[in-house]
Amino acid sequence: MENERQSIIIWMNHLKQVRSLKRFGNVHYVSRKLKYAVLYCDMVDVEEISAKLSRFHYVKRVELSYRPFLNTEYESKKDMKFRDRMEDVQISI
Repeated sequence: MENERQSIIIWMNHLKQVRSLKRFGNVHYVSRKLKYAVLYCDMVDVEEISAKLSRFHYVKRVELSYRPFLNTEYESKKDMKFRDRMEDVQISI
């Protein structure tokens, strides 16, 4: 079974220390223009890792991703309208 993962967005002053982030998790993306990095780690360790990262002098801000908590199963509007019509028909009978 795979572990649940969550991303951490790390805003930095300088990008020199990006290599040192590898010991905390998988560095997925680094933006050189906006000076941030996306780091993936286990959800169990997210709070501990974000606290450690925020102590570094080259880190401006640490943000956690909300993606694991969002519902990603979508319904089409056609199905919703069809379901509403069926409920209306059953009520009127």
